[in-house]
Amino acid sequence: MIPRDPAHEGGLARDLAALDALGRRDALGWIGGAGVLALLPAASRSRAAEEQAAICLAAPAETAGPFPADGTNRAPGSSSNALAAPGIVRSDIRASFIGSTRVAAGLPLDLTLTLVDARGCAPLAGRAVYVWQSDAEGLYSLYSAPEESYLRGVQRTDAAGRVRFTTIVPGCYAGRYPHIHVQVFAGLDAVLTGRDALLTSQLIIPAEMARVAYADAAAYPGSAGSFARFSLARDYVFADNNPAELAAMTLAVTGQGRGRYAAQGRIALA
Repeated sequence: MIPRDPAHEGGLARDLAALDALGRRDALGWIGGAGVLALLPAASRSRAAEEQAAICLAAPAETAGPFPADGTNRAPGSSSNALAAPGIVRSDIRASFIGSTRVAAGLPLDLTLTLVDARGCAPLAGRAVYVWQSDAEGLYSLYSAPEESYLRGVQRTDAAGRVRFTTIVPGCYAGRYPHIHVQVFAGLDAVLTGRDALLTSQLIIPAEMARVAYADAAAYPGSAGSFARFSLARDYVFADNNPAELAAMTLAVTGQGRGRYAAQGRIALA
């Protein structure tokens, strides 16, 4: 039975109300960007739209791996389905929220993901995005770190198709290149199990970001060695992707300083 935290009472309904307020504010920024495009001549608008669509490559489907905690397998921790736990809808995913409240250590990462339709690159609002990842030691909450539930969270895309998470740079463990798992659902109401996901994929951590994080051996024990001995080409998940797909799956660094990173990625849904 999942322990209930009074701060999380109300579950998805409470979190949805909070997200509505954020979505209305961000919609103004999206309208402003669309207005700039509207000022261009018709021919230029057409070319711009065509160029945008041309680079909107559909995200390849990838395995959820053995640690999704979405109800599709058995986890040894306090829950096999974190998606059904009150408090899963959150932006800062560094703290555990089922029983334990421990905060995952590691280099902070402000992650922005934009969900778009692969047919034209239009933003997809109202979809739910679930992300999960390993901690700085390469462990997954509810599995190899069974007492923890950190580094898992859900957000709903705003009018511009965006979600934002505060997380950490994941550690590198043997046999895998550093990555973040992602699932997309039709909406928050669909976030009950991983079986209803519209897309399951993985995002690649940029090499330079990984090297900077793993230079702190105390925070990331073993990651520097694992990363130095491995390559993207040898990763069993990413090895069959073409260069364009790998580029689209790799996060783009948008900021670095004061002991944290900012990065963004775009996920095109076919």
